[in-house]
Amino acid sequence: MIFRARPENMKLILLQYLHPRMVFNEGQALTFFTIEKGYEGELKSDDWLKGLADEWLILNDLLFDYHGSRFQIDTLLIAYEKLYILDIKYWEGDHTFKEDKWSTPTGKPEKNPLHQLERCETLFQRMLHEWGFHYSIESYLIFNHPEFHLYTTSNNPAIIFPTQLNRFLKKLNTRQVKLHKRYYELAQQLVDRNIEDSPYERIFSYTYDQLKKGITCPECRAIYEGALLCKNCGYVDEAETAILRSVREFILLFPERKITTNEIYEWCGGIRSKKVIRRVLGRDFKLVGHRTSAHYVYK
Repeated sequence: MIFRARPENMKLILLQYLHPRMVFNEGQALTFFTIEKGYEGELKSDDWLKGLADEWLILNDLLFDYHGSRFQIDTLLIAYEKLYILDIKYWEGDHTFKEDKWSTPTGKPEKNPLHQLERCETLFQRMLHEWGFHYSIESYLIFNHPEFHLYTTSNNPAIIFPTQLNRFLKKLNTRQVKLHKRYYELAQQLVDRNIEDSPYERIFSYTYDQLKKGITCPECRAIYEGALLCKNCGYVDEAETAILRSVREFILLFPERKITTNEIYEWCGGIRSKKVIRRVLGRDFKLVGHRTSAHYVYK
């Protein structure tokens, strides 16, 4: 059963909001692509794990701090007397693993993901021991892109290739032992100790003035030009829905700015009147303060 569902990737959502409003440089574009592809792979992994027996506990997207060292677990599986760490890699193309060194399809050196996985397992094991849990741990790199291939001279059982996914799942399902209360206590403790990662950490800086204003299409993310009709994909929007969506974008991108009628009017590119914007804000938000200090907050 899923004990902790995978949350929305707020860092990805923030970048999706920024992308149509500013020109990404090469590094920013790579960051966006990497996070987007990574999340896509995690969602595909979640779909694959729907074939796992109900006796298992599945916890997704965990982040911990162990004595100043942070480590992340894409997916943790809790089974009888054993825990499984799954590090999801949605890599594609031909990669090379030789003499403990990894390289990209273009020959560029890249970090060894096995080292990262080993570090994660070590820190996790130490943390659990401090909590009084002494279960054995197995860790795996799950490569789930259908067009991934790894050239390697050695066989590493910690690496699961796309063609091995179904067999690996069948192997896991042979451990169908009902879990008792102690395992659920561990799962709850892990959820309670999980750190909510800020979407603003390690994201490039941006300012309000540098971003293009206007309402974005929910289908293709293009910015509307003068009407709620997307010239890029033909999507026809509804005024109040579009304004409310834009307010949510504004809040995530600029949590320090106050929500006012004038601010949202400017953010939406003046595409609808202040009267309409005031009506939408009054319905879904609460007005606080007076005169120049008046602004809206969540109800």
